[in-house]
Amino acid sequence: MMAGAAGARPLFWRCSARLAAAALAVLAAAIALGATVERAAAQSEFLTFREQLRPKPTGKSVIPQKNGKGQMLVQADEIKYDYTNELVSAVGNVQIYYSGATLEADKVIYDQRSKRLHAEGNARLTEADGKVSYGEQLDLSDDFRNGFIDSLRLETIDDTRMAAARADRTNANYTVFQSGVYTACEPCKDDPRKPPLWQVKAVRIIHDEAEKMMYFEDARIEFFGVPLAYFPYFSAPDPSVKRKSGFLMPIITTSSAYGLGIETPYYLALAPNYDLTISPRITTTQGLLLRTEYRQRFETGSLTFRASGIDQLDPNYFIRSDGIDTPGFRQWRGALETQAKFALSPAWTWGFDGVLVTDQTYFQDYKIMPLQQTSTDPQLNALTEGVSQLYLTGRGDRSYFDMRTIKYYGYSESDVQSTLPVILPVIDYAYTFEQPVFNGELSYVVNFTSLSRQTASYDAISLNAVVNSWCSNNADTAQKIAPNCLLRGFPGVYSRVSAETSWRSQYIDPLGEVFTPFASVRADAAAVSVQAQPGVANYLTPGDTDVSRLMPTVGLEYRYPFVAIEPWGTQTVQPIGQLIVRPSETAIGKLPNEDSQSLVFDDTNLFKVDKFAGWDRVEGGGRANVGVEYTTQFNRGGYVDALFGQSYQLFGTNSFAVGDATNTGLGSGLDKPASDYVARLTYQPNKIYSFTSRFRFDQSDFSLQRFEVEARATLDRWTGTVMFGDYAAQPQLGFLYRREGILTTTAYKFSENWVVNAGARYDIAAGKFDQTRLGLGYIDDCFILSLNYFTDYTYSGNVTANQTVMVQFNLRTLGGGNL
Repeated sequence: MMAGAAGARPLFWRCSARLAAAALAVLAAAIALGATVERAAAQSEFLTFREQLRPKPTGKSVIPQKNGKGQMLVQADEIKYDYTNELVSAVGNVQIYYSGATLEADKVIYDQRSKRLHAEGNARLTEADGKVSYGEQLDLSDDFRNGFIDSLRLETIDDTRMAAARADRTNANYTVFQSGVYTACEPCKDDPRKPPLWQVKAVRIIHDEAEKMMYFEDARIEFFGVPLAYFPYFSAPDPSVKRKSGFLMPIITTSSAYGLGIETPYYLALAPNYDLTISPRITTTQGLLLRTEYRQRFETGSLTFRASGIDQLDPNYFIRSDGIDTPGFRQWRGALETQAKFALSPAWTWGFDGVLVTDQTYFQDYKIMPLQQTSTDPQLNALTEGVSQLYLTGRGDRSYFDMRTIKYYGYSESDVQSTLPVILPVIDYAYTFEQPVFNGELSYVVNFTSLSRQTASYDAISLNAVVNSWCSNNADTAQKIAPNCLLRGFPGVYSRVSAETSWRSQYIDPLGEVFTPFASVRADAAAVSVQAQPGVANYLTPGDTDVSRLMPTVGLEYRYPFVAIEPWGTQTVQPIGQLIVRPSETAIGKLPNEDSQSLVFDDTNLFKVDKFAGWDRVEGGGRANVGVEYTTQFNRGGYVDALFGQSYQLFGTNSFAVGDATNTGLGSGLDKPASDYVARLTYQPNKIYSFTSRFRFDQSDFSLQRFEVEARATLDRWTGTVMFGDYAAQPQLGFLYRREGILTTTAYKFSENWVVNAGARYDIAAGKFDQTRLGLGYIDDCFILSLNYFTDYTYSGNVTANQTVMVQFNLRTLGGGNL
């Protein structure tokens, strides 16, 4: 079996903190060193040595000579010659330099007949690579390649340490340590004689510097000097190795879907720039799951390919208790994934992502992290869809280009693949002119989108529609109407090109008033081919349609900051007014709404000229946005920022009051002549505390329609976050009831090495916790151990609470894993 090398950046630790880790260490040692070779991103970790900062090695800089037969230089208090026995003795503060290596001792005797050096008294050998060996006696050949050391102590530049009763070296790259000890832990500062947190003791340790391997014979793993595991033989790459073929740490998982799973990845370092990992997982109820991953780096980019699959022994597990099949009810399940990114030049990049999976819940059922998942945290490992795409991007000093084709694959059990769009392609281009035009900035943006969908996608928005499934694909056409359903995605082909040119300038008069005039003109042209599927005619006209629209806009934004300088800080009160003149939006409901379905009216978009998120809708009609902002900046740090405002429809058609197939804008607070009030309050007295809240109040009775608050605190060893949300019902969008919940997270570092964290999400409307987390972690310069408990919900098969316990451990340079 093999153990792996891992990069490390440790924190210093105290002996007392290490003693507290002993109980958890017993659990880790029981499964540690089963077989592992560390590689980048081989296995997920929450804690990592790379997060720590390690001081760079200090001391003399040694530069090896290019010529291995360089001249030997000797410096000593006294040189004695014994011509009879052909001996030369250097006595007192002896330093010998040869080929980048340095030998130091109280006395060194050179035998001219045998061509060997014998050093004694505080002997120290510093090799060209920075490795330092200490011993009572050193016996070396005159080129330092062969020899032996009694009572050896060795320190490497990777902060690993070895000791042995005797070490014999042959051919400068093969060393045998008799009764050897190996550890990556630093000595206890209070008592260096104490055993380190962990160490490996072996009858023999063989270090092959050519292979970069260490071989341990009759070895035992000790924690705090207590043996916890015995191995007759194992091997590991030496600390300088970052990539080496061999077994990775076994991964042990449990699930009601497949029982107990034991995965033993094998890593193949095929070349410096590409590798392969083969990961068979034996499960007790579903059989063998096989995973492979191939990675390759090129001069201009990188490529990753993954494949996994299982021939299920018990597909019937994925039938619900009511007899309904779930996506997992099939004999063969698997996935192919790929990811690549290449640089064409410093400004241009192209790449692709690919996902091909047998069913929506495969990754979830077998606890496989998708290639596109960036977080290793199980509670964040919740991708809602996979994306297959081919893209080309470019960025200049004043321009941006992005072109991509996209195909989505839903990871939810309720996803119907034929209702998801295929985009061929979407193109964005933006450019800002360098030279001012009429004392202002001139820019333009272009968007081209072409997409297709096989089957209409509906969402139920009334209680009867939810209960009676009136919005399903096989429901009665007469029930698929706007009061019951939203047409989230239409069946057919949609191609649109949009272009907008914008100009903006700014003038400040002698009184400090800030005037910002702006103007823009936008044009859209679209071709729509709508299939006459059941119910679609209630929202869009079936057949082929060409639509065009033009939206010119002019406006002026006014700000007048009043500044008061106080002994304790600065106060600023700033009234803000924005006047926008433009015609009404045309073709509402004639164009599909694919990219502008999300609209939240709050302080962040109060002063946006167009509050729609995408290109498929464009805000029209005359509008005035007004508000006042108050800011206080304290001299000793900290600030207060508050904003209160409202928007008014002055003339023309209110775009937010006319519902399209998705009802975007209805119930947003903008769908009336005078909008709801929006507000923001931020308070940060110092770097320790921060508080941010956002509000939306009904225009007529000031009732609370939307409220969000987030508070953060960092107090020395303690950090905490509380987030609260309260949202009124929006029946036009399918939110039939008020939503209210709270999310809290906290972490406390109660010593230099120990941290405990907890989190919970509470659904106030339902009156229950729907997610919890509790964790305990330990990290120092050579050892990581963490225990985490999660609860969440899974929706494959019967809806049940999913409880997960994860143990993470890592011995620096020998590897680690998760259980």
